[in-house]
Amino acid sequence: MMVKSAAEKHSHFDTIQGRRRALNIINWILLAAGSLLVLSPLWWMVITSVKTMQEVMTYPPTFWPESWNWSNYAKTWEAAPFDLYTINTLTITILVVIGNVFVNSFIAYGFAKVPFKGRNALFAIVLSTMMIPGFVTLIPQYVLFAKLQWLNTYYPLVVPAFFGSAFNIFLLRQFYMTIPDELIEAAKMEGASHFWIWWKIGLPLTKPALATVAIFSFNGAWNDFLGPLLYVNDESLYTLQLGLQVFKGQMSTQWNYLMAGSLLVLLPVIVLFFFFQKYFIQGINLQSGGK
Repeated sequence: MMVKSAAEKHSHFDTIQGRRRALNIINWILLAAGSLLVLSPLWWMVITSVKTMQEVMTYPPTFWPESWNWSNYAKTWEAAPFDLYTINTLTITILVVIGNVFVNSFIAYGFAKVPFKGRNALFAIVLSTMMIPGFVTLIPQYVLFAKLQWLNTYYPLVVPAFFGSAFNIFLLRQFYMTIPDELIEAAKMEGASHFWIWWKIGLPLTKPALATVAIFSFNGAWNDFLGPLLYVNDESLYTLQLGLQVFKGQMSTQWNYLMAGSLLVLLPVIVLFFFFQKYFIQGINLQSGGK
Protein backbone atom coordinates (compact mmCIF):
# COMPACT_ATOMS: atom_id res chain seq x y z
CA MET A 1 0.00 0.00 0.00
CA MET A 2 2.84 2.37 0.81
CA VAL A 3 4.46 1.74 -2.59
CA LYS A 4 1.15 2.40 -4.34
CA SER A 5 0.62 5.58 -2.36
CA ALA A 6 4.10 6.83 -3.25
CA ALA A 7 3.50 6.00 -6.91
CA GLU A 8 0.22 7.90 -6.86
CA LYS A 9 1.92 10.92 -5.31
CA HIS A 10 4.68 10.78 -7.92
CA SER A 11 2.10 10.55 -10.72
CA HIS A 12 0.18 13.50 -9.27
CA PHE A 13 3.42 15.50 -9.06
CA ASP A 14 4.25 14.68 -12.68
CA THR A 15 0.76 15.79 -13.69
CA ILE A 16 1.21 19.17 -11.96
CA GLN A 17 4.67 19.61 -13.49
CA GLY A 18 3.29 18.74 -16.92
CA ARG A 19 0.52 21.32 -16.59
CA ARG A 20 2.98 23.98 -15.51
CA ARG A 21 5.26 23.12 -18.42
CA ALA A 22 2.34 23.35 -20.83
CA LEU A 23 1.26 26.70 -19.37
CA ASN A 24 4.83 28.01 -19.70
CA ILE A 25 4.92 26.95 -23.35
CA ILE A 26 1.58 28.65 -24.00
CA ASN A 27 2.81 31.82 -22.25
CA TRP A 28 5.97 31.87 -24.35
CA ILE A 29 3.96 31.43 -27.54
CA LEU A 30 1.59 34.26 -26.60
CA LEU A 31 4.47 36.53 -25.62
CA ALA A 32 6.31 35.78 -28.86
CA ALA A 33 3.18 36.48 -30.90
CA GLY A 34 2.55 39.72 -28.99
CA SER A 35 6.17 40.81 -29.43
CA LEU A 36 6.03 40.19 -33.18
CA LEU A 37 2.80 42.17 -33.39
CA VAL A 38 4.27 45.11 -31.46
CA LEU A 39 7.58 45.09 -33.37
CA SER A 40 6.02 44.75 -36.82
CA PRO A 41 5.60 48.55 -37.33
CA LEU A 42 9.25 49.07 -36.38
CA TRP A 43 10.31 46.37 -38.84
CA TRP A 44 8.20 48.02 -41.53
CA MET A 45 9.98 51.33 -40.86
CA VAL A 46 13.39 49.65 -41.16
CA ILE A 47 12.72 47.86 -44.44
CA THR A 48 11.00 50.91 -45.95
CA SER A 49 13.95 53.12 -45.02
CA VAL A 50 16.40 51.00 -47.04
CA LYS A 51 14.22 50.46 -50.11
CA THR A 52 14.17 52.46 -53.32
CA MET A 53 11.11 54.62 -53.91
CA GLN A 54 10.08 52.34 -56.78
CA GLU A 55 10.15 49.31 -54.51
CA VAL A 56 8.23 51.17 -51.79
CA MET A 57 5.37 51.85 -54.22
CA THR A 58 5.18 48.31 -55.58
CA TYR A 59 2.03 46.28 -54.92
CA PRO A 60 1.70 43.90 -53.23
CA PRO A 61 4.25 45.20 -50.72
CA THR A 62 7.36 43.19 -49.95
CA PHE A 63 8.45 42.37 -46.42
CA TRP A 64 12.10 41.99 -47.35
CA PRO A 65 13.96 44.56 -49.48
CA GLU A 66 15.63 43.52 -52.70
CA SER A 67 18.70 45.53 -51.71
CA TRP A 68 19.62 47.28 -48.47
CA ASN A 69 20.24 50.91 -49.46
CA TRP A 70 21.88 52.22 -46.30
CA SER A 71 22.84 55.35 -48.24
CA ASN A 72 19.25 56.52 -47.71
CA TYR A 73 20.20 57.53 -44.18
CA ALA A 74 23.11 59.68 -45.35
CA LYS A 75 20.96 61.29 -48.06
CA THR A 76 18.22 61.99 -45.51
CA TRP A 77 20.67 63.60 -43.09
CA GLU A 78 22.11 65.80 -45.84
CA ALA A 79 18.74 66.79 -47.33
CA ALA A 80 17.81 68.90 -44.29
CA PRO A 81 19.81 70.50 -41.42
CA PHE A 82 19.19 67.56 -39.09
CA ASP A 83 22.38 68.33 -37.15
CA LEU A 84 20.89 71.71 -36.17
CA TYR A 85 17.53 70.12 -35.38
CA THR A 86 19.29 67.54 -33.18
CA ILE A 87 21.17 70.20 -31.22
CA ASN A 88 17.94 72.17 -30.69
CA THR A 89 16.05 69.07 -29.56
CA LEU A 90 18.86 67.99 -27.22
CA THR A 91 18.97 71.45 -25.66
CA ILE A 92 15.26 71.42 -24.88
CA THR A 93 15.24 67.78 -23.78
CA ILE A 94 18.19 68.09 -21.37
CA LEU A 95 16.73 71.18 -19.70
CA VAL A 96 13.30 69.54 -19.40
CA VAL A 97 14.80 66.38 -17.88
CA ILE A 98 16.83 68.41 -15.35
CA GLY A 99 13.80 70.43 -14.34
CA ASN A 100 11.47 67.46 -14.03
CA VAL A 101 13.92 65.30 -12.09
CA PHE A 102 15.17 67.78 -9.49
CA VAL A 103 12.17 70.07 -9.03
CA ASN A 104 9.58 67.30 -8.83
CA SER A 105 11.83 65.29 -6.53
CA PHE A 106 12.22 68.22 -4.15
CA ILE A 107 8.47 68.91 -4.13
CA ALA A 108 7.70 65.22 -3.61
CA TYR A 109 10.12 65.05 -0.67
CA GLY A 110 8.29 67.95 0.94
CA PHE A 111 4.91 66.26 0.57
CA ALA A 112 6.27 62.96 1.88
CA LYS A 113 8.64 63.90 4.72
CA VAL A 114 8.04 67.53 5.76
CA PRO A 115 5.00 67.88 8.04
CA PHE A 116 3.09 71.14 7.58
CA LYS A 117 -0.49 72.28 7.98
CA GLY A 118 -2.72 71.50 5.02
CA ARG A 119 -0.21 69.15 3.42
CA ASN A 120 -2.76 66.50 2.44
CA ALA A 121 -5.24 69.07 1.13
CA LEU A 122 -2.57 70.75 -0.97
CA PHE A 123 -1.43 67.39 -2.32
CA ALA A 124 -5.03 66.56 -3.25
CA ILE A 125 -5.24 69.85 -5.17
CA VAL A 126 -2.03 68.97 -7.02
CA LEU A 127 -3.44 65.55 -7.94
CA SER A 128 -6.71 67.10 -9.10
CA THR A 129 -4.82 68.97 -11.84
CA MET A 130 -4.21 65.60 -13.51
CA MET A 131 -7.93 65.52 -14.33
CA ILE A 132 -7.65 68.68 -16.48
CA PRO A 133 -6.97 67.84 -20.14
CA GLY A 134 -3.95 69.59 -21.60
CA PHE A 135 -5.98 71.05 -24.47
CA VAL A 136 -8.12 72.98 -21.96
CA THR A 137 -5.11 74.99 -20.78
CA LEU A 138 -3.57 75.33 -24.22
CA ILE A 139 -5.09 78.71 -25.10
CA PRO A 140 -4.54 80.34 -21.65
CA GLN A 141 -0.92 79.19 -21.72
CA TYR A 142 -0.41 80.58 -25.20
CA VAL A 143 -1.90 83.94 -24.18
CA LEU A 144 0.31 84.02 -21.07
CA PHE A 145 3.49 83.25 -22.99
CA ALA A 146 2.54 85.79 -25.66
CA LYS A 147 2.16 88.50 -23.03
CA LEU A 148 5.53 87.51 -21.59
CA GLN A 149 6.96 87.86 -25.12
CA TRP A 150 8.22 84.30 -25.03
CA LEU A 151 6.93 83.33 -28.46
CA ASN A 152 9.55 82.04 -30.89
CA THR A 153 11.78 81.06 -27.95
CA TYR A 154 12.36 77.87 -25.99
CA TYR A 155 11.02 79.33 -22.74
CA PRO A 156 7.45 77.97 -23.17
CA LEU A 157 8.92 74.51 -23.78
CA VAL A 158 11.43 74.52 -20.90
CA VAL A 159 10.21 76.76 -18.07
CA PRO A 160 7.04 74.73 -17.21
CA ALA A 161 9.29 71.76 -16.38
CA PHE A 162 10.72 73.78 -13.46
CA PHE A 163 7.29 74.28 -11.87
CA GLY A 164 6.39 70.66 -11.16
CA SER A 165 4.27 67.96 -12.73
CA ALA A 166 1.42 66.30 -10.83
CA PHE A 167 2.15 62.82 -12.12
CA ASN A 168 5.87 63.01 -11.41
CA ILE A 169 5.25 64.47 -7.95
CA PHE A 170 2.82 61.65 -7.18
CA LEU A 171 5.23 58.96 -8.40
CA LEU A 172 8.20 60.33 -6.46
CA ARG A 173 6.15 61.03 -3.33
CA GLN A 174 4.98 57.42 -3.20
CA PHE A 175 8.59 56.35 -3.51
CA TYR A 176 9.72 58.72 -0.72
CA MET A 177 6.96 57.33 1.51
CA THR A 178 8.75 53.97 1.52
CA ILE A 179 11.88 55.52 3.08
CA PRO A 180 11.82 54.95 6.89
CA ASP A 181 11.07 58.06 8.94
CA GLU A 182 13.73 56.94 11.44
CA LEU A 183 16.38 57.62 8.80
CA ILE A 184 15.12 61.18 8.34
CA GLU A 185 14.86 61.78 12.08
CA ALA A 186 18.38 60.49 12.67
CA ALA A 187 19.73 62.96 10.11
CA LYS A 188 17.76 65.81 11.67
CA MET A 189 19.16 64.96 15.10
CA GLU A 190 22.63 65.41 13.62
CA GLY A 191 21.64 68.92 12.59
CA ALA A 192 20.94 68.24 8.92
CA SER A 193 18.47 70.48 7.09
CA HIS A 194 15.71 69.11 4.89
CA PHE A 195 17.58 70.28 1.81
CA TRP A 196 20.70 68.36 2.91
CA ILE A 197 18.61 65.27 3.69
CA TRP A 198 16.92 65.44 0.29
CA TRP A 199 20.22 65.93 -1.53
CA LYS A 200 22.37 63.42 0.37
CA ILE A 201 19.82 60.79 1.38
CA GLY A 202 16.65 61.20 -0.63
CA LEU A 203 18.15 61.41 -4.13
CA PRO A 204 20.51 58.41 -3.78
CA LEU A 205 17.73 56.22 -2.38
CA THR A 206 15.27 57.12 -5.13
CA LYS A 207 17.48 56.59 -8.18
CA PRO A 208 15.08 54.08 -9.81
CA ALA A 209 12.16 56.50 -9.52
CA LEU A 210 14.31 59.38 -10.75
CA ALA A 211 15.37 57.26 -13.72
CA THR A 212 11.70 56.59 -14.49
CA VAL A 213 10.89 60.31 -14.38
CA ALA A 214 13.94 61.04 -16.54
CA ILE A 215 12.86 58.47 -19.16
CA PHE A 216 9.31 59.80 -19.26
CA SER A 217 10.59 63.38 -19.50
CA PHE A 218 13.12 62.54 -22.20
CA ASN A 219 10.52 60.70 -24.26
CA GLY A 220 7.97 63.49 -23.90
CA ALA A 221 10.36 66.34 -24.74
CA TRP A 222 12.15 64.47 -27.55
CA ASN A 223 8.90 63.53 -29.29
CA ASP A 224 7.03 66.76 -28.58
CA PHE A 225 5.50 68.13 -31.77
CA LEU A 226 2.63 70.35 -30.64
CA GLY A 227 4.71 72.56 -28.33
CA PRO A 228 7.36 73.56 -30.88
CA LEU A 229 4.66 73.88 -33.55
CA LEU A 230 2.83 76.47 -31.44
CA TYR A 231 5.68 78.50 -30.03
CA VAL A 232 8.55 78.25 -32.54
CA ASN A 233 8.45 80.08 -35.87
CA ASP A 234 12.09 80.52 -36.81
CA GLU A 235 13.39 77.54 -38.77
CA SER A 236 16.78 77.83 -37.03
CA LEU A 237 14.97 76.92 -33.78
CA TYR A 238 13.11 73.91 -35.21
CA THR A 239 13.26 70.58 -33.39
CA LEU A 240 13.54 67.16 -35.01
CA GLN A 241 9.77 66.67 -35.04
CA LEU A 242 9.20 69.93 -36.90
CA GLY A 243 12.18 69.14 -39.10
CA LEU A 244 10.56 65.91 -40.22
CA GLN A 245 7.46 67.84 -41.28
CA VAL A 246 9.55 70.33 -43.25
CA PHE A 247 11.51 67.45 -44.75
CA LYS A 248 8.25 65.75 -45.71
CA GLY A 249 7.14 68.84 -47.61
CA GLN A 250 10.49 69.41 -49.31
CA MET A 251 10.93 65.82 -50.46
CA SER A 252 7.34 65.42 -51.79
CA THR A 253 6.83 62.54 -49.36
CA GLN A 254 9.53 60.16 -50.48
CA TRP A 255 8.63 57.51 -47.96
CA ASN A 256 11.97 55.75 -47.88
CA TYR A 257 13.78 58.95 -46.86
CA LEU A 258 11.00 59.92 -44.48
CA MET A 259 11.16 56.53 -42.75
CA ALA A 260 14.94 56.82 -42.53
CA GLY A 261 14.60 60.19 -40.84
CA SER A 262 11.87 58.93 -38.52
CA LEU A 263 14.01 55.97 -37.52
CA LEU A 264 16.96 58.24 -36.77
CA VAL A 265 14.72 60.35 -34.55
CA LEU A 266 13.30 57.27 -32.81
CA LEU A 267 16.67 55.58 -32.22
CA PRO A 268 17.78 57.61 -29.14
CA VAL A 269 14.54 56.77 -27.32
CA ILE A 270 14.97 53.05 -28.01
CA VAL A 271 18.63 53.12 -26.89
CA LEU A 272 17.76 55.04 -23.72
CA PHE A 273 15.04 52.60 -22.70
CA PHE A 274 17.22 49.60 -23.55
CA PHE A 275 20.02 50.68 -21.22
CA PHE A 276 17.82 51.99 -18.40
CA GLN A 277 14.93 49.53 -18.46
CA LYS A 278 16.09 47.94 -15.17
CA TYR A 279 15.80 51.26 -13.35
CA PHE A 280 12.53 51.98 -15.12
CA ILE A 281 10.97 48.75 -13.85
CA GLN A 282 12.29 49.38 -10.33
CA GLY A 283 10.90 52.90 -10.43
CA ILE A 284 7.43 51.67 -11.32
CA ASN A 285 7.59 49.24 -8.37
CA LEU A 286 6.83 51.57 -5.47
CA GLN A 287 7.75 48.93 -2.90
CA SER A 288 11.41 49.00 -3.86
CA GLY A 289 12.13 52.41 -2.39
CA GLY A 290 14.51 52.68 0.52
CA LYS A 291 15.97 49.20 0.01
